[in-house]
Amino acid sequence: MKYICLLFFLVSSTFEINAQEILSPNKKIKVIVTSKKGSPDHSFGEVYFKVLYKSNLEYTELLPNSPMGIIRDDQKFTYNLKLTAESQVKMINQKYEMITGKRKLCTNAGSEKVFKYVNSNDKPIDIVFQVYNDGVVFRYEFPDRSESAVTIIDEHTTYVFASGTNRWMQEYTESYEDFFPFSDNGKSNNKKQEWGFPALFKLNNNPVWMLISEANISENNCAAKLNNSKNLNEYKVSYASPRDNFKQTGVKTTLPWNSQWHTLIIGGLSNVVESTLITDVSNPNELKETKWIKPGAVSWNYWAHNHGSKDYKIVADYVDLAAKMKWPYTLIDWEWDAMSNGGNIVDAAKYAKSKGIKPLMWYNSGTSWLDPTPVDRLLTKEKRSEEFKWLNKIGVYGIKVDFFAGDQQDMMKYFIDILKDAAKYRLMVNFHGATVPRGWARTYPNLMTTEAVYGAEWYNNKPVLTAKAAEHNSTIPFTRNIIGSMDYTPVTFSNTQYSHITSYAHELALSVVFESGFQHFADTPEAYNSLPAEPKEFLKNVPVSWDNTKLVDGYPGVFVIMARKKGKLWYLGGINGKEESQILKINFDFLEKGDFNLKIIKDGKNGTSFTVETKKIKRGDVLSVECLPRGGFSAVIEK
Repeated sequence: MKYICLLFFLVSSTFEINAQEILSPNKKIKVIVTSKKGSPDHSFGEVYFKVLYKSNLEYTELLPNSPMGIIRDDQKFTYNLKLTAESQVKMINQKYEMITGKRKLCTNAGSEKVFKYVNSNDKPIDIVFQVYNDGVVFRYEFPDRSESAVTIIDEHTTYVFASGTNRWMQEYTESYEDFFPFSDNGKSNNKKQEWGFPALFKLNNNPVWMLISEANISENNCAAKLNNSKNLNEYKVSYASPRDNFKQTGVKTTLPWNSQWHTLIIGGLSNVVESTLITDVSNPNELKETKWIKPGAVSWNYWAHNHGSKDYKIVADYVDLAAKMKWPYTLIDWEWDAMSNGGNIVDAAKYAKSKGIKPLMWYNSGTSWLDPTPVDRLLTKEKRSEEFKWLNKIGVYGIKVDFFAGDQQDMMKYFIDILKDAAKYRLMVNFHGATVPRGWARTYPNLMTTEAVYGAEWYNNKPVLTAKAAEHNSTIPFTRNIIGSMDYTPVTFSNTQYSHITSYAHELALSVVFESGFQHFADTPEAYNSLPAEPKEFLKNVPVSWDNTKLVDGYPGVFVIMARKKGKLWYLGGINGKEESQILKINFDFLEKGDFNLKIIKDGKNGTSFTVETKKIKRGDVLSVECLPRGGFSAVIEK
């Protein structure tokens, strides 16, 4: 018997030792960091972390022991780590303001603990954990100083889930333009088994959700992705692959160095949707003056014409549309350098100014694989300076930069350089054909929006969005749009290359359901001018930046009801993601006390008509709204 006990002791002693707990301020989320000893003297081994969530007075394990570690070209920090010290728990409590996003006033409040390790070559690494009421973040730090460069080539970090976990994930593409299909087995349609951020998980039968992404990427980082090729329930963090003219894998840097924050947003579905964790853990605003940064609605001529801005008269029509709809901006898209038929780009900017509209202009980032013009005007600091001075001179207020080449370190630096240089010339920025948001909107608030979504533009490219749009539209509020502004280019009623069959009320609701600092309304002047009075007035006044956001109800791919507040008004958007009629119930518990007037614009008798109703409501009321297949509703609430 004593031999059995001794064997049990030896086996167990090779696993969880040095177990340390970190709790969120409200004690609902618990992180446990442990070591698994693997060396002969049991002094070195592998570091793991697990995440637990308290519901119904008990902790439920969300992530079982999940491996940690990182690899440099000169050193490994994986199976050979020894804990040397750990900090006391430090409380984080900061408040900050956002110009774009879900909420104007944000709070960064959590618990931080630093674990100090050395590897078997006595080289140091720190792992920093911060635990919040709505999630967990961690990063790796190399505290040594070195003038010679090292390359961080890979991570050992792996997120482990129970078999059968529900997940909504996008197969990795450098443009991040694809669907987020539901799966309970983690199988991909391709052999690589690679997935992009963000990735949404529902923990089996528990009412707890987790959205995994990353934040606060600097010039000394590349973007990461997930890979579950070895085990369908284990998602390893991997770095951007090299591309043809950029052979580097990972990050080349001097020391000290830190990784991006690995982020896990955790809680009920409303906690996850309403979370600002991505910007909470990103660097504070670096711009000294920001009054010139103004979110707003934009008229956009590309979608309906499936072409650029060569035709001055079409550009002028969209200027007129913006003026009529009270939208502050118009976007002049590609081929503006070849504009004719009545004027050139300078004439177009002058015409916009005469109508009180601020023009934005498109640029190719300079990639070699696509050639819409103008191509190479932003690739160097000198070129950007010359171009941005000219934009100031002709009266342009922002740029849309398209066709970035991937997630490698040089692209991360390029994104940040554009934001910094644009800010010097008071230019707002929209990134298209780009990586997903990773917190830059806090650090550089002139970043208004980012594409990185399978948006309405795809009605020009393939017929697949026609049948899937409603389900997709009711999935991305729970995935892509959580991590930052999303340039979907919504609210289209007419058809472009391929038809769409979402109802008109569904389309109108997207102006509230989707958040974007520049909200590009993509349809034709004729489509907007022919709207009934109430939907037209709604589009004239709907904000694009918000004081607060609440998820009223919803489920990925099925339906969503979003409430957003601006000043004294609440705006509601609800969409049905199903192919059959559905009754959506609005619970008004998010309102303050008092009596309110509600004006709701919902599906009419068919998908191209509206019904408008007004009602008296108060906090605690529940209103049932019948939606057509792929239907929806919008509403304004005033006290």
